[in-house]
Amino acid sequence: MEDVIDQAPVTRPVLAAAASATRASAFSAYVRSGATLEMKAFTGVTGDSGGFAIPTEIDAVIDRTLTSISPIRGLAQVVKVGSAGYRKLVTTGGTPSGWASEIAARPATDTPAFAEIAPPMGELYANPSASQAMLDDAAFDADAWLAGEIATEFARAEGSAFVNGSGVNRPRGFLQAPVAPAGDAGRPFGTLQYLPSGAAGDFGDDPQERLIDLVQSLRTPYRQGAVFVMNASVLSRIRKFKTSDGAFVWQASLSAQQPATLLGYPVIEAEDMPDIAADAPSIAFGNFRLGYLIAERTETSILRDPYTNKPFTSFYATKRIGGCVSNSEAIKLMRFSAA
Repeated sequence: MEDVIDQAPVTRPVLAAAASATRASAFSAYVRSGATLEMKAFTGVTGDSGGFAIPTEIDAVIDRTLTSISPIRGLAQVVKVGSAGYRKLVTTGGTPSGWASEIAARPATDTPAFAEIAPPMGELYANPSASQAMLDDAAFDADAWLAGEIATEFARAEGSAFVNGSGVNRPRGFLQAPVAPAGDAGRPFGTLQYLPSGAAGDFGDDPQERLIDLVQSLRTPYRQGAVFVMNASVLSRIRKFKTSDGAFVWQASLSAQQPATLLGYPVIEAEDMPDIAADAPSIAFGNFRLGYLIAERTETSILRDPYTNKPFTSFYATKRIGGCVSNSEAIKLMRFSAA
């Protein structure tokens, strides 16, 4: 019987041309898509000694400055609509009633009064472009980065409109509603009440009492869930207020889940609110869930279009959204004026 001889597999060396092709392919992949490539160099100090062979590594995470986004969306009522013609009915006074004895006649009572709310709507859009070479060669996911930038800008733009929007092809901000000093029973529906601060462009005497008056001007049913809204500059002034016994009226938060409070109510910073100036409505207090309505047609949609304008790829993003004050009794303003 013949002996069986084990033979080790023959390991053939990689041909020089194949190795060169592999390195060229890896470097091409790095340049086009950011694939990881490790290269050994003689020295990286001077180019002709090997520095030219070292590909530059770019951080895949692009740092950016943070943009302040208005928090009004998180406070207001948001509804999804199927068309731009959204309407809402609001009763202004409830159903009248009457008293009668056991056998007395029951005359008819008045019917409830209604007001129609029609939030102005507009289309927010962006249409940036990038060359196909940029998208192929970038060392990061350019598509996802650009989509994130668009979403952040949309959030900033809509947040600003919820506060100061003109209502022309965009939401009408609550600061653009008509205002009057009269109480709830003495002003038209849709008109916000303002309380003066006591001085033009500043707080008057006893600013703590002015803030208490602002809180108490909001009727009890609306104070459940009410918040203060102001920007950081105004909040900086208020945080320094003290009572007669030296205690701060501002109560700092003890945990991340519990917001800081002013007179027992949460304080929300919104950088779109105006600074303190003559006749500026720099402080709002109210129940925005009941007082402000946001109507949006769809979520933000982004269309990637590499065909229309070759060799550029366009990113067409749209969002149809509207907003307005839905209940003028639920939001109060402090205007920095003498009266």
